[in-house]
Amino acid sequence: MNLINWYEKNKTQAADWQSEAGNPPPKAVVIADDTTKADEAYRLACEGTALLYRGDFQNAKQLLQAITRRVDRKPVKPAATMLEAFHQHRARQIGRANITNKVLIELKYGQCDLPRAPDVKAAVQGALIVDEKTEKLPARLVLSLRELLGMVGAHEWRKKGVPIDALNTNIHAHYGVYSPVRGEYLELIDQAPLNNPQVAWDIGTGTGVIAATLVTRGVKQVIATDNSPRALACAAENVQRLNMHSNIQVLQSDLFPEGQADLIVCNPPWLPAKANAPIEHAVYDPESKMLKGFLNGVKAHLNPGGEAWLVMSDLAEHIGLRAPNDLQSWFAEAGLNVVEQLQVAPKHAKATDQSDPLYAARVKEVTSLYRLICN
Repeated sequence: MNLINWYEKNKTQAADWQSEAGNPPPKAVVIADDTTKADEAYRLACEGTALLYRGDFQNAKQLLQAITRRVDRKPVKPAATMLEAFHQHRARQIGRANITNKVLIELKYGQCDLPRAPDVKAAVQGALIVDEKTEKLPARLVLSLRELLGMVGAHEWRKKGVPIDALNTNIHAHYGVYSPVRGEYLELIDQAPLNNPQVAWDIGTGTGVIAATLVTRGVKQVIATDNSPRALACAAENVQRLNMHSNIQVLQSDLFPEGQADLIVCNPPWLPAKANAPIEHAVYDPESKMLKGFLNGVKAHLNPGGEAWLVMSDLAEHIGLRAPNDLQSWFAEAGLNVVEQLQVAPKHAKATDQSDPLYAARVKEVTSLYRLICN
């Protein structure tokens, strides 16, 4: 980890620095407490100065909320096109994070010793420690309060889980692993015709929910791949909890494992744009790298008579990030034909939120499952 330095108690202090987005530690750090005014904190944060909080934890949260409200008051420029609206929205998200992440908290062995602070150690450990046998929390760790609250929220969701109708049980997402809250794509996985595949692959498995759904539908052997250590640990834990360890093998791979399969399923990120944090790689696929990698490689890994299932939203087309005919062109270039296209409308909250800057695109969005075969 990088070190963050600041001046306190008449000497220079140092601690390990944590940033999920990979941001460097702030160069300018001042001490803040319960007497710090919101306007002054906002001014400092806008100038790039971070505030290491030494007062009451609940007051630190209130200060963060006050800074966030001031950020959100900035007027939004009218956008001429949906693509312009998207780029403005992303720029606003980045700017908002840059400012609100300036309120910092210090942890000692994963615990916060500020008055009225909750017990955050389990949440921090769950977020930062993938291999509990070899990794330990540092003695002194500084991170943004916003990130710490995200860890706490993710920990609660991890314990609670997300109900999955196809499994008749819950899937539990780890911190940094995209939760299957958009259940409509799982409806497609559960409904698509199966031609009695003996071996199936789930590419980019994440929580392992697609692999588990395939087993529930009768597939005897599934290989689930991912290149994220967090996702691999998460999928393995869900597989164990579901008692599917004899049916599902979790493997680390950028895309495909070795060999061939009867069915290969992939639900890649839907938007070809830059990801600004690791969790965003589940949504943003720069230059459609994963999508193209899957399409161009799947033919070599399908058994004769096998199928590939691609689950893909058309939100990128409605925004203007991808041309309407791009996907069909890429199918043809990869030597793949569409046997069937199953569709479902999104049911998540943003699809009906007219205040969302991308509402005009979201209201038209459709998620499809393309059944593909080799030509």
